[in-house]
Amino acid sequence: MAACQESAPVQQAKAETKPALVREQVKVPAAFTSDSARILSQELDSLFKTIHKRKGFNGTVLVTKYDQVLYKGAFGYTNFSEKDTLTTSTAFQLASVSKQFTAMAVMMLQEQGKLQYDDSVQVYLPEFPYKGITVRQLLTHRSGLGNYTYFSDELWPDRNTPITNNDVLKLMSEHQPPVYFPPNMHFDYSNTGYMLLASIVERVSGLEFGEFLQQHIFRPLEMNHTFTYSKDMVALTGKIATGHTGGRRKRSPDYLDTVLGDKGIYSTVEDLYKWDQALYTNQLVKPETLQEAFKGSRNKKNLKEDYGFGWRILQLASGDTAVYHGGLWHGYATYLLRNPKDHSTIIMLSNVPNGSIRYAKDLQEVLYPAQPAKTGDKKLASNNL
Repeated sequence: MAACQESAPVQQAKAETKPALVREQVKVPAAFTSDSARILSQELDSLFKTIHKRKGFNGTVLVTKYDQVLYKGAFGYTNFSEKDTLTTSTAFQLASVSKQFTAMAVMMLQEQGKLQYDDSVQVYLPEFPYKGITVRQLLTHRSGLGNYTYFSDELWPDRNTPITNNDVLKLMSEHQPPVYFPPNMHFDYSNTGYMLLASIVERVSGLEFGEFLQQHIFRPLEMNHTFTYSKDMVALTGKIATGHTGGRRKRSPDYLDTVLGDKGIYSTVEDLYKWDQALYTNQLVKPETLQEAFKGSRNKKNLKEDYGFGWRILQLASGDTAVYHGGLWHGYATYLLRNPKDHSTIIMLSNVPNGSIRYAKDLQEVLYPAQPAKTGDKKLASNNL
C-alpha cells in the first residue's frame, strides 16, 4: 500500500487586474451637424478624386473628424501588371509611420519598469560601441549616429542576402561607423535609432520584435491585417499592395527590408484607424505615459514643427497642435496625422511614391482652415512692424 503524501494547499495565481478602460471624449460643436459632415465628405471625395486623376495618387485613404469616419476610399491597383484593384483592407508597408509603434513598445516597457528612458543604450545592448547615448536620445533623434542604410551599403558583403537588426548591430560593434555629432547636440533624423530601439525591445522583453507587437498591440486592438515584414507574409495575410516606382514599375525586394523598428510594419487604413482610436484610451499605456510621446524635444521653443517619441509635432493653420508622421520606403509612401483637439485623422497609404502623398496638405486646408486674426492680434502685429 502506498504511503499517503501530505498535500500542500494549492496556491491560486492572482488574475492580473487591468485598469478599467477609460476613453477621452471629444465635444462635438453644435455647428458640426449631419449636413455639414455630409458636405465635408463630398468635398473630400472631390479632392481625393482630383489627386488620383491629376496627380497620380494610387492608394487608400481614411479621414475622420469628431471620431466619425467622414471618408474612406481606395484608388488604383494593388499590382499594375495584374490590375488587381485596391481595397481599404489592402495592407501597405508603412515605412517610417512604423516608428510610432516602435515608440509605443518602448513606452509600454518603460511603464512596466523594465527600462528607463535616460539609461544608456549599453545597459540593454552591451555590444553597442558608443558611450553616452540614451534610449531617450534614440526616441527623439538626438543620438548623432550615422545612418545604417548608408554604412550597411559599405560594410555588408552581399546585397542579395537580407540583413537583420542583429547584423546591423554587429556591423556597428565591429566597425564603429563614425557618428555625425556628439549625443544630444541637436536633432538629426535617424533610422538607426529606431532600428536599435526594436533591438532593445527584443532584449528587454525576450520576444522577437514582431511577436511583441502582435501580443501587446496588434492582437489586443484587433488589428488583424497588421504585421511586420516576413518572407512568408503573403501566405499569412492575403492581400498586400505591391511596391512600385514612381513610374509604376514593380520594385524588387531590398536587402534592407528585413531591418525592423524604423520601418517594416504593414497595415491597412482600417487597422490604423483602430490604432488612432486606441490612443484616446488607456488600453495600451496610461494617458500620462502617452503624453510624453507628444511633447517636443528640441531646445528652441515656439517651433512650428518638433519631434516627440515616434511622432512629429505640427502647429496647424487653425492653431491646433497635431501629431503626424510620413513615410517613404522602396515602393511605398505613407502619411498619418492626428489632431487630438477634434479627434480627426488623415491616413494615406500609397504603393506608388510619385509625390502625390504631399497633397495631404490640401486636406489640412479643408479640415483645419486658418482662423482670421483677432483685432487685438492685428494691432499687436502692426506695432511690431
